[in-house]
Amino acid sequence: MNTVNKITIALLGLGFASLSQAAIELKMGMQASVGSIEYQSATLLADSIKELSKGEMTLALYPSAQLGDDRAMLQQLSLGDLDITYSELGRMGLWIPRASAVVQPYVIKNYEHIQRVFNSPFGQGIRDEMLEKYNWRALDTWYNGTRQTSSNRAINSIENFKGLKLRVPNAKPNLNFAKLSGASPTPMAFSEVYLALQTNAVDGQENPLPTIKAKKFYEVQSNLAMTNHIVNDQMVIISESRWKSLSDAQKEVITKSVAKAGASHTNTVKTQEKDLIAFFEEKGVSVTYPDLTPFREAMQPLYAEFDKKIDEPLIEKIAKM
Repeated sequence: MNTVNKITIALLGLGFASLSQAAIELKMGMQASVGSIEYQSATLLADSIKELSKGEMTLALYPSAQLGDDRAMLQQLSLGDLDITYSELGRMGLWIPRASAVVQPYVIKNYEHIQRVFNSPFGQGIRDEMLEKYNWRALDTWYNGTRQTSSNRAINSIENFKGLKLRVPNAKPNLNFAKLSGASPTPMAFSEVYLALQTNAVDGQENPLPTIKAKKFYEVQSNLAMTNHIVNDQMVIISESRWKSLSDAQKEVITKSVAKAGASHTNTVKTQEKDLIAFFEEKGVSVTYPDLTPFREAMQPLYAEFDKKIDEPLIEKIAKM
């Protein structure tokens, strides 16, 4: 065997990583903490990227808002200082006002609905604007739970919301849901909620079921109402600067890995939600299923105001997708 053939065989034996460009370390920041389902899914994403790229690409994770809040991390994506982060389609309303339509209470029915919106011409328009104006490429959106209401008194109907001091995040859709349902919205830092519930500083709070379990709110709340008022999604966003620097093969690795992690994440959240009802009941929590029609009707002024603000009859259009 001549020298040239020996060198060729030796090179082939080095594998995929050695024949391509130098190894790439991607950085992903998130507000979610270690142990959360978001972090677990990011770990699966990292493992898949490393496996499919045969070690050519790795993904370093920075949880617990180490790199700042979601706005700070999105800014880092714009500048090309961070590669990947999580956000929500509705969160884009801070920059692209019409995107807020998907987080108005009762507009989105379930995860399948928000996936249709994400992939619709409306959703593609939002994604195009994210890309063109902010350097953000949305790769996919996953299911991240539907918000329900826990309280220290039973909620059998919208009438039971009257006068309820309901902790909500300082976000307009959540504030409007509480107010229009008859409650007294009480914005409060998430870290303060457990103690506020325990001391009756507030009467209730609203969050997806996995969050209610993770934060052990069931220890200080005896009732849970399935109000289904806002569906949370979780977009995976990559910096367009980084995306453009990747080869087609590397882009395919990331796309496949995001799809794999997303399917697992969505399935886990759905399974948890199904199983958690029984868990809460075992803990002595009374679970109720109030008629949601009056809640939806109570939101009509909000819908009218939103459509007027963006000068487009968007709410009904999205609700029917």
